[in-house]
Amino acid sequence: MPYIDLPEGFPGIRSLFMYSPDTAKPLNDLVQTLLHDPATSTLTPGERELIAAYTSSLNECKYCATTHGAIAKYQLGGDGDVVNGVIKDPATANISSKLKTLLNIAARVQQSGKSVTPADIDAARKQGATDKEIHDTVLIAATFCLFNRYVDGLGTWTPDDPAVYDAIGKQRASEGYLTKPFRITQQ
Repeated sequence: MPYIDLPEGFPGIRSLFMYSPDTAKPLNDLVQTLLHDPATSTLTPGERELIAAYTSSLNECKYCATTHGAIAKYQLGGDGDVVNGVIKDPATANISSKLKTLLNIAARVQQSGKSVTPADIDAARKQGATDKEIHDTVLIAATFCLFNRYVDGLGTWTPDDPAVYDAIGKQRASEGYLTKPFRITQQ
């Protein structure tokens, strides 16, 4: 049960965006740029979604972790095993060594920005990460700490049905973040 009066039928952050359109616009623009727009990063949209899903899982934000995991699955050609592997343990997941080091940086940011060390940055560079990719990883992780706390701090509705997240994932992977959400029948 949400802590404030939110529109029914819109889970997680979507209900907050419906509640406060003035704050929704810049936040939607930010997430569109960070995760979806192909020209803004040398990381693929799927890799960026994995960073968001992994950070959200570390923050125990079910809505964001599951939603961005589903989007990542569609961005990665429907491969849910990669997403599950990253959430379980990025070090053993079937992803590049570079992405493993970037996910390590994301995990450090999730703890505290000051937890990122020069050794973490050097490890990522040794695996081929550019300054832009390191920048984007830190910004995605920091932004998702904000989003996760926004979603959970107001007790938004978090569906239990995996099909809901799959539908959201499919829509967001193809349309991005600037389209209107669809209403979902609450369980």
